[in-house]
Amino acid sequence: MRIVFTLLILFSCASPLFADTLYLKNGRNIDGLIKDEDADNIDLEVSFGTVKFSKTQIERIERSSDVEAAAIKQRWVVKKAEAQERAREIEEIKEHEPKQVSMDKTSGHVIVEALLNNKVKASLILDTGSSFIVLSSNIAKQLEIDVNDKATKNVQLVLADGRKVEAKYVILDSVRVQESEIEKIGVAILPEKESDAVSKDGLLGMSFLKNFNFKIDQKNSKLILEKL
Repeated sequence: MRIVFTLLILFSCASPLFADTLYLKNGRNIDGLIKDEDADNIDLEVSFGTVKFSKTQIERIERSSDVEAAAIKQRWVVKKAEAQERAREIEEIKEHEPKQVSMDKTSGHVIVEALLNNKVKASLILDTGSSFIVLSSNIAKQLEIDVNDKATKNVQLVLADGRKVEAKYVILDSVRVQESEIEKIGVAILPEKESDAVSKDGLLGMSFLKNFNFKIDQKNSKLILEKL
């Protein structure tokens, strides 16, 4: 008796699940779960969404049991989770692929174009000797940063000529260099009277670059960033 009972369980577990099947007059049949039905239409839920059919299109319907419908929905949940996980893994792989950034070599400096807070463009000099991204007061104004806010922290910078200046330290929502982006990143804002101490709009320093393996392709004028 115990053997027979075990065989029945195994047979039950191995039995296929049957969805609601719409047999259409054009010869096609569609599997899913009937989500809603009225005198004229049927909404059929499938794994990727819901499709509406007019009953005039349908030849006949085979309906699943409540148990089968529940099991199919659970299967869809699992498949959706698996698909989301695969998409996340693919996105993570893409994020860590080396990205090539076009750069301009002007006056011996490497200059890259950055997008700050997804709204302000800035031309920044690549400077591995700078601990921070350093921005001019003009760029700070475009970003609507209030450097006079008493809550804004100060940070000391040493300029190229050796002078020490007090800059304002703020956190930007994001800094993007073409396809490479870092969120919640610290930058230093130069005082207006010292903004001429840097060329262009500022410096692309290590607060950004430390997040990447990076190298400069001098031949092709490319900065290659590989996210750590």
